[in-house]
Amino acid sequence: MSDGALRLTIATPSRVWFDRLDIVSLRAEDASGSFGIRIGHADFVTQLTSSVVRWTAADNVPRFCAVNGGVLLVLGGATVSIACREAIPGDSLEGLEVLVRSRHADEDEAARRARVDQLRLHARAVRQMLRYLRPRTGGDGANPAGSGATPQ
Repeated sequence: MSDGALRLTIATPSRVWFDRLDIVSLRAEDASGSFGIRIGHADFVTQLTSSVVRWTAADNVPRFCAVNGGVLLVLGGATVSIACREAIPGDSLEGLEVLVRSRHADEDEAARRARVDQLRLHARAVRQMLRYLRPRTGGDGANPAGSGATPQ
């Protein structure tokens, strides 16, 4: 680690997005509001809200990562770790906004398709039950008593 730098790790269950990246400072948000972390910060743990984590890298370039909740941990005043369900990194706020909106639109469309498929499956199951339970008549071997079940 270079002198005067924090090490940032951001991980989701499926991927480590940043692993011990040297940074100068970090801003994040929890239920109490926005806060900043610099080298030497006291040990700290908090639950993040769905928000944008911002940090300044060693090259003084700001970086961003949208997180869907998560836990932020500061250890030894030099290590910042974030574990979250979803992370979307970006180089600019404008670009990150486009990525987040696109991801959410894709998720909404997938949820809509799943609901439609579920309704179709439910309707098909109801139709099959009604076909079985409906009284059948006729000379095709159906139960003449009309109970819906064919006698064995």
